[in-house]
Amino acid sequence: MNQELDYAEMLEIPVNTVNVVKKKSFFKRKQAVQPAPQPEELKEMVVESVNERVGAYVYAEDLTDAPKPEKVRFKNRVSDAAAAIKGKGGKVLFIEAVAIGLIAIAIFVTNIFMPNSAINAFLGLFTGTANAEAAEPTYSELTLSAVVSDFSDAEVFVSDSGVISFTAEGSVYPVYNGKISHVYEDSGLYTVEIAHTSNFTSVITGLTYAYYEADTKVAANLPVGYSDGASEVRVSLYNNGALLNCFTLMDEVPVWVS
Repeated sequence: MNQELDYAEMLEIPVNTVNVVKKKSFFKRKQAVQPAPQPEELKEMVVESVNERVGAYVYAEDLTDAPKPEKVRFKNRVSDAAAAIKGKGGKVLFIEAVAIGLIAIAIFVTNIFMPNSAINAFLGLFTGTANAEAAEPTYSELTLSAVVSDFSDAEVFVSDSGVISFTAEGSVYPVYNGKISHVYEDSGLYTVEIAHTSNFTSVITGLTYAYYEADTKVAANLPVGYSDGASEVRVSLYNNGALLNCFTLMDEVPVWVS
């Protein structure tokens, strides 16, 4: 081959007019490895292969920078649903708050003007107030206390009608825990009425001094008044306004007679 080129140069003939013949080699050479296809070429090959199989039409324009409509649409749906839920939730909360306020006002009004109304009875089933009166102990279930101190020298008596009395100087105690319902004064002496339960009450008369005013809670171990010994002190027990005489005194302590 080089000899033919040299010969051509000698004749001043252009190289493109020379036929170059390549002799076949006795040894078969390995075929050259084809370079790997570039990404763009690979992309075209895949597209063509898919089109041949499914017969689909593929757009030729480049969609690498185009938005993804499905994802955008999904996000819009989620945001719209969240906004709808939030709006409905706000309305529901507002309606619930208004309803609770109206119920509270209704309960307050009925408690003041209609304490025995049906709504109060219904609410009492849950709060326990409806059965408070039924669960309240009767007077005979209460353990009474002496009306004078253990250190007092007063002689205490009980009449056949059930009135406890004594005449001595010293403090005067209630027969049971309770709440003072009335205190009034007559001719310089005080009378104290104590409510021990809704039905059971006691009345103490002939006190020189009354220590507490009405609506004050009292205990059996604390005196409610004082007597200077000049007047007789009388203690009467009542159940629903009826005078009780079903008890006796044991060491000056009232005890129910069974």
